[in-house]
Amino acid sequence: MTAATFDVLVIGAGPVGENVADRVVQGGLTVAIIESELVGGECSYWACMPTKALLRDAAALRAVRQLPGAAAAVTGTLDVNAVLTRRDQFASNWSDDGQVDWLNSAGITLVRGHGRISGPRTVTATAADGTVTTLTARHAVVVATGSSAALPAISGLTDVQPWTSREAASARTIPGRLAIIGGGVVGTEMATAYSALGSTVTLIARNGILPNVEPYAAGYVVESLTDSGVRVLAGASPTLVARDANGSVHVTLDDGTVIDADELLVATGRKPNTDDLGLDEIGLPAGAWLSVDDTLRVTDASGNPVGDGWLYALGDVNRRALLTHQGKYQARAAGSVIVARALGTAVDDTPWGQHTATADERAVPQVIFTDPEIATVGHTVASAAKAGLRVRSVEYNLGAVAGAALHADGYAGRASLLINEETNTVVGFTAVGPDVAELTHAATIAIAGEVPLDRLWHAVPAYPTISEIWLRLLETAAR
Repeated sequence: MTAATFDVLVIGAGPVGENVADRVVQGGLTVAIIESELVGGECSYWACMPTKALLRDAAALRAVRQLPGAAAAVTGTLDVNAVLTRRDQFASNWSDDGQVDWLNSAGITLVRGHGRISGPRTVTATAADGTVTTLTARHAVVVATGSSAALPAISGLTDVQPWTSREAASARTIPGRLAIIGGGVVGTEMATAYSALGSTVTLIARNGILPNVEPYAAGYVVESLTDSGVRVLAGASPTLVARDANGSVHVTLDDGTVIDADELLVATGRKPNTDDLGLDEIGLPAGAWLSVDDTLRVTDASGNPVGDGWLYALGDVNRRALLTHQGKYQARAAGSVIVARALGTAVDDTPWGQHTATADERAVPQVIFTDPEIATVGHTVASAAKAGLRVRSVEYNLGAVAGAALHADGYAGRASLLINEETNTVVGFTAVGPDVAELTHAATIAIAGEVPLDRLWHAVPAYPTISEIWLRLLETAAR
């Protein structure tokens, strides 16, 4: 057993852990980061990067086919092996050498092993060979262990060894038939990707397709999936799963229908990676999501900081927003506040202050890379009502904008704004259509900046671009 002391300890070397560690080092503190898998985490190897690489070639091909001159130059179909090879490159061929080099260059100490809290400001790291290192933090311990796929209670499910998002992101071959349980972001994106790569896909969605976005946006995706040959079973519920001697999977639904597939992907939600984290050592339940205050300190059941405030939780484990970019945003705020508290300088924990993660509640952006794409920021009609906001919604046909018509023949899409009636500011934005991802940041700025509509009139969109949708939405709102 060895021992070492640092100013800050970070458990988990994904994007969130890397960012908070870097922020702490830039503030003049020492930091060690503990990782049991690959440095770079889920996003780099089994989520954001490889899945978007799987989707990109098909999206580019669809874009070309919507322009007659370009379409005339296209022959053949997708080269699946080339798509998978490019995917592998974006996953660094599942090697973290480059990420480790970056840690070294940033002055961050890497400790390989499973990190477990063993007392106040103390973490025990157990390496694969059994070597144990006891690490002590002078100021803070940060939990950034992320989340993993949660499997629902379906009879026989674990016995068939289903795919989760990890297997879908890293598959070496494309199954002839793929069944997907779950109609959320992972389910719809992988249905889009695998149908384009040659699988016959059945999407089983007990709670509907993309239930957390505006219904009109989800409707565009359902129509597109259906047109591309995906069998969409919204409202269906699996009751039994089995794999036969030939390797085929059979999914029995609640109405008796049986879906046959070569592989089964389960994409029904996430659970926090806190099972064996040592939470019980500090009076918190093992396996639970971690509650935090706006400066990301872990709080107990009464809402008070654990201990004297030395424990922080960032990214998926605090369940504020299960998105890589929001976790990195939290890391920047937490890294800065850890340094401020360590050095005894002022802490700005007011809304939108330097040391708070206010955007988690008011201005979360997300892009769903289905065909068509969905871009959202802030509230939907449903979430605004739940939050008690008095809002009105305005919508506009995105295909009627000159830039969209130029972008693709037959461009189909829609966009909407949610306007807070009391403040006359935008609190929600949704767009669905080809390549709407790049509209996201304008909406993020408008919402995070709480820009009044009277001032937004002076933010003139360039012509002819798809961003002219902002003018059309404002005109609609004025009427």
